[in-house]
Amino acid sequence: MPRGVKKTVILPDDLIKEVEEVARAEGKSFSAILREALFLFREERMKDEFRAIQAYWVRKAREKGILTEEDLERYLTENEGSV
Repeated sequence: MPRGVKKTVILPDDLIKEVEEVARAEGKSFSAILREALFLFREERMKDEFRAIQAYWVRKAREKGILTEEDLERYLTENEGSV
């Protein structure tokens, strides 16, 4: 694993205890549990961003009457060169 940078974080006591319990139960370090949690958090944020982008383009497609792949194909063919 690539070497990381040490940082100081302040966590509430109850969260520290929970992370320590999970680390002990899974045989991992405290840092490994936090790292995994942050990776999962980042993944969820990326999924949320993707869903927002997808919703935007679904809205735009519906505004143009594009509801199926056939509609999209027809739209692209009719608007070739202007898209």
